[in-house]
Amino acid sequence: MTSQATTSGIRTPWPEPPGHGEAVEVAEGILWIRLPLPMALDHVNIYALDEGDHWTVVDTGIHSKRSVALWEDVLAGPLGGRPVGRVILTHHHPDHIGMAGWLMARFGAELWTSRTAYLMARMLILDVEERPTPQALAFWRAAGMDAEVYERRRSERPYNFADTSYPLPVGYTRMREGDVIRAGGRDWDVRMGYGHAPEHVTLWSRDGALVIAGDQIISSISPNIGVYPTEPEADPLADWLESCERLGAVATGGELVLSGHKLPFTGLPHRMRQLVENHHGALRRLEAHLEVPRTAAECFGPLFKRRIDAGTYGLALVEAVAHLNHLHQAGRVTRRARGDGAWLWQRKERRDG
Repeated sequence: MTSQATTSGIRTPWPEPPGHGEAVEVAEGILWIRLPLPMALDHVNIYALDEGDHWTVVDTGIHSKRSVALWEDVLAGPLGGRPVGRVILTHHHPDHIGMAGWLMARFGAELWTSRTAYLMARMLILDVEERPTPQALAFWRAAGMDAEVYERRRSERPYNFADTSYPLPVGYTRMREGDVIRAGGRDWDVRMGYGHAPEHVTLWSRDGALVIAGDQIISSISPNIGVYPTEPEADPLADWLESCERLGAVATGGELVLSGHKLPFTGLPHRMRQLVENHHGALRRLEAHLEVPRTAAECFGPLFKRRIDAGTYGLALVEAVAHLNHLHQAGRVTRRARGDGAWLWQRKERRDG
């Protein structure tokens, strides 16, 4: 095992991930497995915890023919033919829940997660839409979506969770803030994060050596913080910043962090500070950009400092709205409706004294 620095204060003990269908033991009885995703972020990490006669699996990847074939390889290879007895889901997004129902059907595995994650996952898998809803169209117009993108999307079948998620049956075990669970021969404190997903499960081993973080804490990227048509006035960035401060307060620096994407890393206190500072920096740049009125779709430059292409446009738009909502609810910007329904956002003039 070699040690590789990714940025000051953060180290990634494994410079390369395991190959598809393979596994790396990152701690005694804990295997790191990586599965592919058909999107810009092209992978998800899952973790298998050895329970002796079976495994506990944390997160599962999307459901697809390729994922099923890779899971068969994992089950026969690294997992040694032993069944999956429990699936723990960190949050409700398809790249984490997609194969959960398949594993439950295959092995009769138990499902453990937070109440919000379970309810959202099950609801969204069942909610199949053939065309964008009127609420989605109104949200896109309010965000100032590019006209060409809007015209294309309004007539397309939208992505549905059911496209990449196996049906999720009724029944689960609820995980709550402050719970202590036993998995892989260790006791874990359950701590919830918010912002990227509501009631996102993170697990902190009581010996201080490991954190299973899902998408709440990632070594080299900040997860998407987005506002959606379901709650257009939401301020998930406030939830995110609160979670970072709260989780950062219990980080000691001795933990190996096992994230849902990218590489396992150490240097958790430094990373928590980075995550907070990165968003405060983005908010300052955005506020300066709003010297003149702009739509959310005109705010990509100061927020992301890189080119946004078709593959990342949707995520960029919902994240821009999240940052604008945060500034608006903090009283730092105003907004007014343009004739076409788009919100125009502008910073408030500050008065000294």
